[in-house]
Amino acid sequence: MHIVHTESSSGWGGPAIRILTEAAGLVQRGHRVTLLAPPAARIHVEARAWGIESAALPIESRTPRGLFALARWLHAARDVDLINTHGSIDSWLASLAVRLVRRNLPVVCTRHSSAPVKATAGNCWLYGKAARRVVTSGEALRRELIDTLGLDFSHVVSVPTGIDLARFSPQAAPTQAQARKALNLPLEGYMIGVAANLTACKGHEDLLAAFESVAGSYPDMTLVIAGEGPLRPHLEAIRQASAYRQRILMPGHQENVPVLLAALNLFVLPSQANEGVPQAIVQAMAMRLPVISTTVGAISDAVADGETGLLLPPRAPDLLANAIRRLRRNHMLGRSFGDAGRLIVERKFTAEGMVDAMLDVFERCAAGNARGAALASR
Repeated sequence: MHIVHTESSSGWGGPAIRILTEAAGLVQRGHRVTLLAPPAARIHVEARAWGIESAALPIESRTPRGLFALARWLHAARDVDLINTHGSIDSWLASLAVRLVRRNLPVVCTRHSSAPVKATAGNCWLYGKAARRVVTSGEALRRELIDTLGLDFSHVVSVPTGIDLARFSPQAAPTQAQARKALNLPLEGYMIGVAANLTACKGHEDLLAAFESVAGSYPDMTLVIAGEGPLRPHLEAIRQASAYRQRILMPGHQENVPVLLAALNLFVLPSQANEGVPQAIVQAMAMRLPVISTTVGAISDAVADGETGLLLPPRAPDLLANAIRRLRRNHMLGRSFGDAGRLIVERKFTAEGMVDAMLDVFERCAAGNARGAALASR
């Protein structure tokens, strides 16, 4: 098959990495994959390093310019079998473009986050009629979309995001001491960390507030906030105002995430909104780290409260502080969470399993399209 992925966002994060992981897996299985993205999008540049064809189109906004550019591209690319969209903007553009060029190409819409979808006539058409299938990155997102838009259960499929278990492996990673030395982090003590884009929905402010509550009781405790994003100046200001600012480290974007995770004792992502199953959490669980997170989106698909980590309501820094204290005091509980988390990832969140599941969706949609074309030609 020739599968086209579209991505209208110029941002970089979990969804972009999932798209590239899927695309690379499909190429390895003998399929042709083309990525369509805005010229300034990092994913457009990164695609080449992943061995994936990529074309730049002005699809960053829902405008006639983007629509006609996509329609022209599809008109010229006659061998395309299916389009997989990854955002609201490109889902609209692709669904309209295939109608402009009068091609019955199946469109599969992937929803990566729990951002609310309103029950409008437009959304009911987009996800219920225009899309041949809708894929969500978690079961909670699937149920919410079905309930909100009144979609058929078989029309929406949950395919969790998978990661490379060979890369995120405690056995392949350096020791904790080696990792801390490599990253110029304190060699001793209990280290809490998070690696995520610095945006409001990730809950970094709650984490800083919780750390402020517990740091006085644990002089050996350090907080590492890795990542970049628009919230960085605000978080830096909070850090500077803290009495424990010397123990709050913000090393920026980390390319080698397994090394960072190997340096930690506890991973905390207190998300407030717009989550599927965050790759950051799955990566931490694969590295056998105990995890504290929230009930937002489909996080509970990965983190089973009291089994693989602790789940809290969002925007609850006091409860977050108590959860940190609990795991700081009980190392055996943290180890139990870490071991159970690794097993969950091995069973449910592998890159191979994700690609296989997506390929099954694509093949079913393409087969249905072929049958429809055959009937229409009679």
